[in-house]
Amino acid sequence: MSIPVNEPECRTAFVAMGSDCEVCLAAASRHAIDEAAIAAIKEVIRIEEKYSRYRNDSVVAAINRNAGLDAVAIDTETAYLLNYMGTLFQASSGLFDATSGILRHAWNFKDCVIPTEEQLQRLLPLIGWQHVDLNVGTVKLRLDGMELDFGGVGKEYAADRAANILKERGITSGFVNLGGDISVVGPRPDGTPWIFGIRHPRNPNETIASVAATSGALATSGDYERFFDLGGMRYCHILDPRTGHPVTAWRSISIIAPLAVAAGSYATIAMLKQGDALTWLEESDVAYIAMDQAGCVYSRP
Repeated sequence: MSIPVNEPECRTAFVAMGSDCEVCLAAASRHAIDEAAIAAIKEVIRIEEKYSRYRNDSVVAAINRNAGLDAVAIDTETAYLLNYMGTLFQASSGLFDATSGILRHAWNFKDCVIPTEEQLQRLLPLIGWQHVDLNVGTVKLRLDGMELDFGGVGKEYAADRAANILKERGITSGFVNLGGDISVVGPRPDGTPWIFGIRHPRNPNETIASVAATSGALATSGDYERFFDLGGMRYCHILDPRTGHPVTAWRSISIIAPLAVAAGSYATIAMLKQGDALTWLEESDVAYIAMDQAGCVYSRP
């Protein structure tokens, strides 16, 4: 998670996508700030409602209900996100798989229950982006029981969209923070950067580094949002779609990129890459701050 260190003139807090969020803005008038913040928050809520797996009336629910049956009509926005997830599947050699959310039916992080191999083996055959038929205006999940989950890109996409809404309304100073996934609208009023602290994954009141930004985005993926510790092992919600088991190599990886959706994608893929994460990030020419399980911090500006 990324934590704002310096504050703008006006902060509007709200809850969305299961996270504490805020829109932080500076403008000539409080009225302009309030109107812009409301518009940005409405956009975040719109995206949450449209792609939530918890709503029966969402796009995701319609697609999943028709798994193994009929193709579902989709709009341009949904097609864009699905195409992007397909690109991530290819770029990650199959590690980023939007059909792997079905593993949540086996992992119970609230009650600290490790699933049996039999439970995982029942779900693994339903995972695989290659079973998604994406055509012009439609999408179909070929296998009965398959599920799509937009959780890997939805929050970051919403941060970018909210930031765009603010820019369209003439806001030039501020940022959108959705549970630590940040999209910067523009520098502080005096032209200096906002400073964001990267949360320590084991000590929430501490930071491991700070990032100065006047534009672009910052996102973090880590083993400390949904997890349980058992028998000296940490089991987190980031699951390898090939095995169904949690990743174990990194405590957290933060990425700085032009867009939040790109930063979040790189962070998630890097966590899934495990021991190959830093090599992959270096080859991808991406700026990062990462902490391994021994507490060592690595970075690339």
